Amino acid sequence: MSLLSVFDLQEKVIKREGAGAVCPYCGGPVLAWDFDAHLLFCFLPISHKTKRKFYCTICSRRLIPAN
Repeated sequence: MSLLSVFDLQEKVIKREGAGAVCPYCGGPVLAWDFDAHLLFCFLPISHKTKRKFYCTICSRRLIPAN
């Protein structure tokens, strides 16, 4: 039995909005995506998080915000 079949991460997009930034690689606009993430163990929810990820619309790279 595989460990991957026991744990499952499900992410659902809540909303997308402009981040007001430009991509450092290609200069394209950046979108901020909000995700609703659920970690499941044998189909039972263990944790719930809301995540924000940044993506370039032209080169489709995932960007990490500078702190």
